[in-house]
Order: sequence, then structure tokens, then C-alpha cells
Amino acid sequence: MKPQLGLSEIETFRQLLEHQLSELIHRAEETVHTLSREGESSADPLDRATMDSGRENNLRFRERESRLIRKIKTTLQKMDDGVYGICESCGDDIPIARLRARPVTAYCIQCKTRMENWEKVIGL
Repeated sequence: MKPQLGLSEIETFRQLLEHQLSELIHRAEETVHTLSREGESSADPLDRATMDSGRENNLRFRERESRLIRKIKTTLQKMDDGVYGICESCGDDIPIARLRARPVTAYCIQCKTRMENWEKVIGL
């Protein structure tokens, strides 16, 4: 089944995702640069603990961004392959309103809801 999206809509999503990808990669590079400069350690245990806590939070946030980078790259590949906007579970078109809300989505709302309910049941 071909997606109902027009070429201009797909191009709009592509530009949005490419811009977001560029920003995420830039922030990741800044984090690496910042962490490499933070090599000095404080003699004060409280200062060290505060720095470590901040670093851990920063790394956790960057890990989430790393997963988003992978999703964006996968989505851009789907656009190249001509399958963007098709639910990976049921094969139906993903409504454009859902794509606007979450351009990297791979599932229509019905399939995603079903998946999330199943995850709750099995405790994920």
C-alpha cells in the first residue's frame, strides 16, 4: 500500500527531521567536547559528587537523544525507500496528524496503543 502523503508533505517532514538531526549531532559533539574538558577533579567530595551527578544526568539525556538520532535516520531511510507513513504493524497509512505530532513514528495510533497496553500487561 502506498502512503497517502504527497511529495511536498514528505519533503516538509524530511527538512524538519534533517534540521533536528543536525541539531542533535551538534549537541552530542558539544557534550563530548565538554566532557573531555572536565577531566579535572575537585578535592572536595561534595563538589565531586555534584559534578558526577550533573555528568550522569547529561549522559542520560544524551542517550535519549542518541536513540532519537537512530529513529530519525531510520525515518529518513523510509522516505528514501518510499514507505514513510505506513504502519510497520498493520500496513495501513499513518494519519498525517499523527506524523505531524511524531514524525519519526513507525506505527499508527491503534497499533501503538495496542503495543503499549501489551507492554503494561507483561511488565515492560
